[in-house]
Amino acid sequence: MNDLHFENIRRDYAQHSLSRKDMPSDPFEKVHQWLQDAVEAKVIEPTAVIVATSTPDGHPSMRTVLLKEVLHNEFIFYSNYESRKGQQMKANPHVALTFLWHELERQIHVEGTVRVLEPELSDAYFDQRPYTSRVGARISPQSHPIPAREFIMTEFAKESLKFLGRKVPRPATWGGFAVKAERIEFWQGRKSRLHDRFLYLPEEDGTWSLTRLAP
Repeated sequence: MNDLHFENIRRDYAQHSLSRKDMPSDPFEKVHQWLQDAVEAKVIEPTAVIVATSTPDGHPSMRTVLLKEVLHNEFIFYSNYESRKGQQMKANPHVALTFLWHELERQIHVEGTVRVLEPELSDAYFDQRPYTSRVGARISPQSHPIPAREFIMTEFAKESLKFLGRKVPRPATWGGFAVKAERIEFWQGRKSRLHDRFLYLPEEDGTWSLTRLAP
């Protein structure tokens, strides 16, 4: 197999800039603004966020989920508690999040701690999901081996018939995760790789400090 070389693939970022006057005292104002910008720009999967956890032996582990809410300054997403990421977050609540919007040449990086969302909030979100998504959450042993695709499709068909015309209850193995930010960085691509980066860190009095970082 031949080696791959990408040394000459480059793109100069020039869409936007980011100055201190653009940065509010509360970083979540900027989070809301950039998420809304991504939605309005019709970027592909504007709420997609990479979630980084760690294995028991300290190796990094990453995957992409969809952010569903920002509630009380916490980032909310949903998944299977017994999935690989669910088990890792239970063992070590320190996580990192990355939002990457190629079309806008922007990123947000978050580091913080995760907790399981209150059951009533998970119930409320689960009940508004499409019927097929609710059924899928019930039958998928997420991240665990299965013998073939036919296995999961058969289980899906059986569960679909079981609850046809009935309320689909949220399984105990599925629900929300809430990430409390302890570090938030905003990254805006600029020409000549002289990108704009601003870092927010929480202060003891509940406010946030703001620092410009070198690109």
